[in-house]
Amino acid sequence: MKFLRLLFGLSVAALLTDCARRPTKLEIYDVVINHVTVVDVVTGQLKPNQVVTVSKGKIVGVDPADKDSYAAKQYVNGNGRFLIPGLWDMHVHFRGGDSLIAANQKSLTLFLAHGITTVRDAGGDLTPSVMQWRQEMEAGKLAGPHIFTSGPKIDGPKAYWPGSLEVETPAQIRKALDSLQRLHVDYVKIYDSTISGEAYLNTISQAQKRGMKTTGHMPYSVTLGEAVKRGLDATEHLYYVFKACSGKEDSLTALVRNSLKTPKPLGLFAVLPAVYDTYSPAAAERIFKLMAKYHTAAVPTLHISKTLSELPENDHSQDTLRAYIDPKIQATYTRRLASARQQSAAAQAFSKKLEAKFFSLVPLMQAAGVPILAGSDSGPFNSFIYPGASLQDELILLVQAGLTPAQALQAATINGAKFMGVADRTGTIAPGKDADLLLLTANPLENIANVKRIDAVVSRGKAYPAAALSNMLRAIRNR
Repeated sequence: MKFLRLLFGLSVAALLTDCARRPTKLEIYDVVINHVTVVDVVTGQLKPNQVVTVSKGKIVGVDPADKDSYAAKQYVNGNGRFLIPGLWDMHVHFRGGDSLIAANQKSLTLFLAHGITTVRDAGGDLTPSVMQWRQEMEAGKLAGPHIFTSGPKIDGPKAYWPGSLEVETPAQIRKALDSLQRLHVDYVKIYDSTISGEAYLNTISQAQKRGMKTTGHMPYSVTLGEAVKRGLDATEHLYYVFKACSGKEDSLTALVRNSLKTPKPLGLFAVLPAVYDTYSPAAAERIFKLMAKYHTAAVPTLHISKTLSELPENDHSQDTLRAYIDPKIQATYTRRLASARQQSAAAQAFSKKLEAKFFSLVPLMQAAGVPILAGSDSGPFNSFIYPGASLQDELILLVQAGLTPAQALQAATINGAKFMGVADRTGTIAPGKDADLLLLTANPLENIANVKRIDAVVSRGKAYPAAALSNMLRAIRNR
């Protein structure tokens, strides 16, 4: 009898303990990814057999799997898969005027289908549409990446790109910045087609006083060091970093300034051979150290440099992704293509030399502490730089240039979040962070090309399995 009472007591105690351990009501998550290996992009470490829970667009938990039961509206099998933060493309363009609004919108699908959950629009003439897309995507009415935008570019009088805000005087700069602030842009993009060196530096200074980030191209009539000290937050492409690596930078800058008063002013491409011939490791070390000190980032855009330098010899007519690029955007490719095919053999050879030199700068900047941001420069007029896929190819080239796969992933995740000032809520996989995630079937730390092996994308807390992504692509395929 005593034994039966003891057994009954133990059974009741076990039942009560089990009830205390289990919640009285099983929480239903929006998304559960179970038995997955989480990639920590900050440390480069792997966390195997994890369960990631998502609700209301946020990561709720990252915990060891097999401890509890989970209910979800969307259950994603992570077994044998690797989870990284959604990728960031830190240099894209939405542009081409009203007739290309619908064509540009299709790129939102291409970004998402290739694992890009955030993009930085680097200036164009479709700002009202970009703002509308943002609202619709945040409201769940449209699928696509988060967008940070500069709105219209700032440039000089008779600017090259339509829709640019043209400035020359301090008053015009103030007016342009007022306009951008009314548009609620995320940063200021400065272009170099006609802007004077003085207006360029004054734009940086005025934006800095307003707490606005600045980035962009740079006229060769100023030095990168001047811009960095004024507060330039990032330099796009490597032409301007490269000029600062010349041992004769001051002389070349003075030559450009003096030429502006003549009928034949010197531009970037006219000066590049002299910059190449006067490259100085000591000068490179100085500018990289200065950029690191002021936290000035670099966006190498290696993929577009490589693609454009190889235009005369490569046939893109059979590219599979052309089927998803609107014919109106494909028509904008002809200008660069025609220009490339008119290049002399000497010009083509120099482009290849320059491309190799640009590659060599990337690991040096990384080692010096310069923030590296991954950007593709995809968009209308940039021939055969396909939204989404081009960012994947950029990561592959960053590794070929000398970065580790972990560093390349940082350039396309946490570095972008830090640059835009939102690393507290996105860019890594942790509780409380935005649920923008990329599930891969192979380890990207072993081979960065594995970012192409997509099993699912989570955007704003909604999971898109590979089949759903394929259906989305099918919907925008050219008929």
